[in-house]
Amino acid sequence: MWGTPVSEEDKLDREATKQLMRRSWQFAAPYHRTIVAALTLVTIWTATTLAGPVIVSYGIDHGISAGSGRVLNMAVAAYIAVTVVAYVIARFQYVYINRAGEGFLRDLRVRVFDHLQRQGLAYFDREKTGVLVSRMTADVESMAELIQFGLLQFVSAGLLVVMALTVLFVLSWQLTLLALIVFPIIVVASIRFQRDSNRAYLQVRERVGNNLSALQEGITGVRVIQAFGREDEQSRRFAESNGSLFDSHMHSIRVSVWYFALVEFCGIVATAAMVGVGGYLVHRGSVSLGVVTAFVLLLSSLFEPMQQLSQLYNTVQSAGAALQKLYGILDTLPEVDESPDAVELPALGEVVVDRVGFEYVPGRPVLSDVSLTVGVGERVALVGPTGAGKSTLAKLMSRLYDPTSGTVSFGGIDLRSATLHSLRTRVVVVPQEGFLFSGTIRDNLSIARPGATDDEIAQSLAAIGVLDHFLAFPEGLDTEVRERGSRLSAGERQLIALARAALVDPAVLVLDEATSNLDPGTEAEVEHALESLMSDRTVIVVAHRLSTVRRADRIAVVDAGGLAELGSHDELVALGGKYAALSAAWERNQHSGVILTD
Repeated sequence: MWGTPVSEEDKLDREATKQLMRRSWQFAAPYHRTIVAALTLVTIWTATTLAGPVIVSYGIDHGISAGSGRVLNMAVAAYIAVTVVAYVIARFQYVYINRAGEGFLRDLRVRVFDHLQRQGLAYFDREKTGVLVSRMTADVESMAELIQFGLLQFVSAGLLVVMALTVLFVLSWQLTLLALIVFPIIVVASIRFQRDSNRAYLQVRERVGNNLSALQEGITGVRVIQAFGREDEQSRRFAESNGSLFDSHMHSIRVSVWYFALVEFCGIVATAAMVGVGGYLVHRGSVSLGVVTAFVLLLSSLFEPMQQLSQLYNTVQSAGAALQKLYGILDTLPEVDESPDAVELPALGEVVVDRVGFEYVPGRPVLSDVSLTVGVGERVALVGPTGAGKSTLAKLMSRLYDPTSGTVSFGGIDLRSATLHSLRTRVVVVPQEGFLFSGTIRDNLSIARPGATDDEIAQSLAAIGVLDHFLAFPEGLDTEVRERGSRLSAGERQLIALARAALVDPAVLVLDEATSNLDPGTEAEVEHALESLMSDRTVIVVAHRLSTVRRADRIAVVDAGGLAELGSHDELVALGGKYAALSAAWERNQHSGVILTD
């Protein structure tokens, strides 16, 4: 077993390794008894493994050489008993180690996933989704490889080396020193093997990635390749990358061959020296024949564990680096979190944005000194050019982000001082595209309120006038939507998103133009549902269409990170400013269906 190679930047120094082990021991508190039991079993198994050659030595010296059939029979019986015990213990130690290890990984997966779910949107703006998924898959798999196969070998190999040396010294210190002559060679070779094998397998991993990229390009870009007659060139490039992968694999094999051949040769030399020198010592009467036999049998308990430890080095390093990265996720504090003395938000209240500033990247302001008050039951549309900050302002008003400066309050309470539960029930965000999870329509609706009854779910659909639409399905609300809602149309997915909001029955709706990505056939139905949902509520909408803007009580024009204009449609058109220009551009293109600037 080679394990996953680890790059230089991922390797842990001694202090980092100590901290990691202490933290992991604390994290594994529920499994301390299981771990202790596993280590005890490993120790017993190691002792039984070493007991076999010692019993053989005793049987030769006190049974065969002494001519005592009774002692020989006792030695044979003891050897059989030790072998049976070793077999049974080996099974149990494997179960106990894996029970503790898999339990540790299970708890770690749950803890990391739960922590990710609590992170603010700013965290996911910084971190790539693919990297986070890799943490939960490749990094956890790296540790699983160690736990399932390597941990048992690593612990037992270490114990076997220490205990074997102890037994050998007790039997004969002279022969032990003779056996250790080749040890410096093995140690130096192992250190070089760890370095060279890690480099070789890092190169293999890199070239595997290059080869997969060439393969993917050749398949996904086949239309372009065939259109320009580039089949031979693409085949040549793939053959080149495949040849590089072959070369790197052969290099890794050469690294392995010289090391294992050297260790095997050292073992043969040590065994030959043991037989030659041991025979001489037996002839002189310094040691017994049984002791020499035990030494020959025990030598494998020295050389094989050294090989295993060298092979496992990269696995342990990789698992440590992976665990460090996962702990790094757990150490990242949620930026949008609930304060210890959080209070409940009132049922109704104004949404007040007071001198708010915001930066995604420090030193690069997206919003500066923005102030806006949205009254109870008022509809306010946020418009402006791409990148002006209107979507950011809407996210701040629903506390998907916290402002860098200034405050956003509801009913006179700063949103940062409110309980997250009351915030999410008073202010609900409906995104531009409704996201559905695998499951039924009913399951997707109950996400908004997990404790909602079937009647309440039906009422939420009826409130926006779409209950009959979904009951007409053969399986009704128990219809499976499949992954990402692929069984439903875009309009039906958006209707479910609106029904979720109706199920919560919030005081404030924050909308990212729920009809901008729909075809005209479903747009009318969604528009009707949306109008029903907005009735008697405070509404903040990021508007992409002038038809939506005209229904608003007031329009806030966001431009260059500030609030440029504020007023009704007629007032702003009469003003002749930025909004008037946007309105005129829409009027000129109304027949082509062009949407207002995003």
